[in-house]
Amino acid sequence: MEEKLLTSQESRIQIQGMELALACPDELAFHWIGQQDVLDQLLASWLVIHPTDIPLNPRLVGKPGVGKTTLAYAAAKKLNRAVYIFQCTMDTRPEDLLITPVIASSGHIRYVASSLVTAMIKGGVCILDEGNRMSEKSWASLAPLLDTRRYIESIVAGLKIQAHPDFRICVTTNEDASTFEIPEYIHSRLQPQIYLDFPEEEEEKRILQENLPFVQESIIDYVVSFLQKAHGHNENYTVRDCINIARYAAKRLSTLPSKTDVESLLRQAVVMTLGDEALIYTSN
Repeated sequence: MEEKLLTSQESRIQIQGMELALACPDELAFHWIGQQDVLDQLLASWLVIHPTDIPLNPRLVGKPGVGKTTLAYAAAKKLNRAVYIFQCTMDTRPEDLLITPVIASSGHIRYVASSLVTAMIKGGVCILDEGNRMSEKSWASLAPLLDTRRYIESIVAGLKIQAHPDFRICVTTNEDASTFEIPEYIHSRLQPQIYLDFPEEEEEKRILQENLPFVQESIIDYVVSFLQKAHGHNENYTVRDCINIARYAAKRLSTLPSKTDVESLLRQAVVMTLGDEALIYTSN
C-alpha cells in the first residue's frame, strides 16, 4: 500500500494517488473497574505470537449496560493505541463502514474514511459497537478484513486498503430483541466470544463512585442495594441505569430543602428512570 501523510493537522492521507480525509480518534473518560479476567481474555485475543500469526477479532457479548464498550476502550488504551468507535445501526451501509464521498465547499467530491478505515490506516483499535444491529450487506463488506486477508475494498472510491499490522478490531453485541442475527460466515470470523456478566456488588459500588464522585455515599449505597435485589430476580437493570438514577436524585436533592425525604426522592428517581415495575426492588 503506497501512502504519504500530508500533515498531522490536516488529518488527510494519500493512498494510491487518492486523498482521503481521516476520522479523529475517540478520547473518553472510560475506566475499567474489576473483572480483570475478561480484560486479560481480550488482550490475549489481540496478541501476535509469531511472524506468521495474526490477531483475532474478539466479540464481546452481554446485556446492554454491562460495560462492553468500556472494556474494549480500556484494553486499547492499555496497549497505548488510538481508539476509533463506530456505532452500528440498522441503517449502516457498506460505504458508511468504509469510505464515503461527500461534496466539499468547492463543489468537488471529497472521500472520507470511516473510523474503521482510519483505524486500519493508522494502526489503531476500532470498536464496532452493537455490531448485531447491522444488516448482512454491511457485514459482507468486512469479510476480507476479518480473515487472513486483512483488507477492505471500497467500490465507491475504487481503493483496496490493507490493514496496518498494529490494527485491532473488537465487536460488541447486545443480547436483546432489536438486533439482526450475524451471518454464519461472519460469526466464524468474530472469535473468541467473551461474555460479560453483571459486576459484583463491590465492583458496582466502585463504578458508581468513579462515575459520580460528587454524589453522597448514602445515595450510592441505596442504588447498589436496589441493583443487587434486581440481579437476584434476573432483571436486566444495569450499572448504567443506576448511574442515571443516582445522578438524577443528586440533581433533585441539590434544589430542595435540606430536610427532604431522600428515600422518597430516590424511589421517585427509580420510577422516572425504569418505571413503576422497578419499585418492588426498592423496599428494605
